[in-house]
Amino acid sequence: MLTEKEKMLKGDIYDPTDSELAELRIRAHRLSQQYNLTYETDIKQREDILNQLLPNRGEGAFLQSPVQFDYGIFTTVGKGFYANFNFTVLDTCPIAIGDNVFFGPNCSLYTAMHSLNPAERAYRRREDGSVYDLEYGKPITIGNNCWIAGNVTICGGVTVGDNCVIGAGSVVTRSTYRPIHLRQEIRAGL
Repeated sequence: MLTEKEKMLKGDIYDPTDSELAELRIRAHRLSQQYNLTYETDIKQREDILNQLLPNRGEGAFLQSPVQFDYGIFTTVGKGFYANFNFTVLDTCPIAIGDNVFFGPNCSLYTAMHSLNPAERAYRRREDGSVYDLEYGKPITIGNNCWIAGNVTICGGVTVGDNCVIGAGSVVTRSTYRPIHLRQEIRAGL
């Protein structure tokens, strides 16, 4: 029998009120808050926090505060990663980000999903009176050398291929593998 955490990471329907998941979320929220209270010059303190919050990161990864992670430990970022202000990550399913990926300000990665059917999405009540809902997730994968401009939201189930650029204000609901060719953009006057 799978634990709720194992179900969540597989993308199966799970109960987010599970005590193990609640502990992991509270820990990540606390670490996110601690990170946000540091200055960029607090290099050692920030590194110590990130070692707990985002242990799966490559060399030279930098996150401009504020950040908010649901779990952190289910997100992997490559070397040379950069996230500008207000980076929000709901990593109920694994998120894999390649090397040399840049995020503009106010970007969000949402693996969390809810049923489109209101009856399935509704809160439920246990015999003890406690309330819960059922959720599921879909992973996000972002290749190498991508630029995700400001105010971009990437939804669960999306893969962004290598060398892609996602324009400011985009809501990405489908996978994309088409890289931007700089010479074409310059000739087009963009």
